[in-house]
Amino acid sequence: MTSVDILRNTLIDKILTITDKDYLTALHKLIQASFIDKGIVTLTEEQLEMLKMSDNDIAANKLVSQSDMDKMDLEWLKSL
Repeated sequence: MTSVDILRNTLIDKILTITDKDYLTALHKLIQASFIDKGIVTLTEEQLEMLKMSDNDIAANKLVSQSDMDKMDLEWLKSL
């Protein structure tokens, strides 16, 4: 038996002992949420505009390295 099978069976055994309806409902919602279609995502106009702005920044070489960003963040945090 694989580790996935063992884990699944362990969870099933534990779920069978739960009698709290609210707990089971929450667990059901959590499981259902994992089955949401992960297909096409529809973006808002604002999100599309932000992506266009990002593309323009990249094209204009307006980039900041991660290490520079970390330094700026640190300076900002120290100023608080």
